[in-house]
Amino acid sequence: MDNSDYTVSTKYWRHMDNGHTLCTLCPRFCELREGKRGVCYIRMAQGGEIVLTSYGRSSGFCIDPIEKKPLHHFLPGTPVLSFGTAGCNLTCAFCQNWDISKSHDMETLSASATPEQLAKMAEQTGCRSVAFTYNDPVIFMEYAVDVAAACHARDIKTVAVTAGYINPEPRREFFAAMDAANVDLKGFTESFYHRICGGHLAPVLDTLRYLKQETKVWFELTTLLIPGENDSAEELEAMCRWIADELGPDVPLHFTAFHPDFHMLDKPATSMASLLQARDIAKAHGLHYVYVGNVHDVADGSTWCPSCGKILIERDYYRLGTWALHDGHCKHCGAAIAGVFEHQPGTWGPRRLPVEIR
Repeated sequence: MDNSDYTVSTKYWRHMDNGHTLCTLCPRFCELREGKRGVCYIRMAQGGEIVLTSYGRSSGFCIDPIEKKPLHHFLPGTPVLSFGTAGCNLTCAFCQNWDISKSHDMETLSASATPEQLAKMAEQTGCRSVAFTYNDPVIFMEYAVDVAAACHARDIKTVAVTAGYINPEPRREFFAAMDAANVDLKGFTESFYHRICGGHLAPVLDTLRYLKQETKVWFELTTLLIPGENDSAEELEAMCRWIADELGPDVPLHFTAFHPDFHMLDKPATSMASLLQARDIAKAHGLHYVYVGNVHDVADGSTWCPSCGKILIERDYYRLGTWALHDGHCKHCGAAIAGVFEHQPGTWGPRRLPVEIR
C-alpha cells in the first residue's frame, strides 16, 4: 500500500479568503497552504481540504496493563491493547515518547490495521479495552472514532490518553466514542504551557470541565512534575484547589516523576520529596485518590478508602495484591468508591506484550 491508501477526508476545517485551509480540530488553528502539514504532522492540506494521512497506520500494537495509562479506577488489573500513530499537536520539551510523537518519518508507522482488525485482536487476546496512546489521539480522531465503534460492537471499552488540547465541536465527537481517559494536565500556569508545551492552559481546563459536566467518560489526571518548572508549592496549591472546586474530590490525580529526556536533558529527575509534597498538597485540598508514579512506592501507588482509611487495591508497580472492593464499595466500611470496577480484578500484572495484526 502507498501512503494514499491511508489518507482520508476530515471535516474540521474551513477555507480562508487567502486560499489557505484552516484546520479547526485543535486550538492551534493551523493555516495551511496546499500540500503543507500542520504542527501535528499527520493532518495536511490536500485538494482544498484537510486530510488525515495516517488512517489505519500505527507505530505498533502492544498489550499493556491498564494501570500503565495510568488508570487506577478503570477495570483494574486488566489488559489493554495499546497503539498510537506519529506526531502531536503540542511541542513539549520534556516529551517522554518523543521518538513517536515528534516523528516526521512516516516509516515510524510500520504497522497497520483496520478498525475491525483491531477490535477482533482485542477480543481474541482477552483485552477488556483498547487505548489510543503513545501520541495524542485527538490528532488521529477519525481513526480512533472508527476503532471505538468497532470495539463497542464487541463490548470492548475504549481509552484515550490525551492532553485534552482540542476544540469544542470535535471534542464532543471524540469523547462520545470514549469510555475512559487519562488527561495530561501538564502544569497550571499559562507561562508553562506557552513556553514549554507550545500551547495554552485554558483549552485544557475547558476540556476537563466538559468531561466532568457533560459526559459519562471516566477520567483521571496526570501531572509530570519537572523540577523548577511546574512543581512549586504555589502552583500545586492552585491546581489542586481548582481540581477540587471544578471537578470534585473523586477524580484520581497521578503525580509522576520526570526523567531527563528529549530537550530537557539538563533537568534533574524528580525527587521523592517533591512527589510526596505534591501528594500532601492534593490531600490537603480534599482530593480522595492521589497517586505517585514512575517510582517504586507501594503505599502511594495503592488505593485507600477515603472513608475508613483502609487499603482497597494494593499495587506494586503494575501487579495487584490486596483487593478489598465489593460491587464498587469498600469491604470494610461500605463506602462507595468512584470508578469502573468489575467483581474481580484482572490478573494481567506487569506484562508488556507486543502483538502483530495481519
